[in-house]
Amino acid sequence: MTTPKLLNIITEPDARLHMVSQDVGEVNDEVRQLMDDMLHTMYNARGIGLAAVQVAVLKRVLVVDVDYLSGSGGGGEELHNGKALYMVNPVIIDKSAELYAYDEGCLSVPSVYQSVKRSKFITVRYINYDGEVVEYAPPPGILTVCIQHEIDHLNGVLFIDYLSRLKKSMALKKLRKYSKMREINNV
Repeated sequence: MTTPKLLNIITEPDARLHMVSQDVGEVNDEVRQLMDDMLHTMYNARGIGLAAVQVAVLKRVLVVDVDYLSGSGGGGEELHNGKALYMVNPVIIDKSAELYAYDEGCLSVPSVYQSVKRSKFITVRYINYDGEVVEYAPPPGILTVCIQHEIDHLNGVLFIDYLSRLKKSMALKKLRKYSKMREINNV
């Protein structure tokens, strides 16, 4: 493996964000390098989750680490033993009808935060960094929300797609204004 490198995060309205990502055949060194690069990129951007499509790679790969910014999940305990999750071909195999609302943001939709309702409980099956199949039921809260948010990315869905037409329109207007300001300031 080589030293992780920073990847470019694409933002809305990039059409690739609305494409469905393809399954990965096997977890090999190339996929592990992609996950290492994604995690490095996510940390650099101060995010808590990143899907491969957000770095213009249409593969069903995502990384999540909700603990690293605060050192804990906010409840005093680490949500995943203080470790990042690497997920290849993740599939939600069970979810509750009970919903949980959370104010979400996204590295591909910078400056926009909105409340989205998602399943409070899920079980996800995925292949980990070492190529092992894992079934995991995260605790309800930010980790469960983040996993669902990132899996949505793999299916071409952004969190703003859950908003009413008016709220989505306002969010996109805010995003355009943010993008224009970054352009003016050469950021």
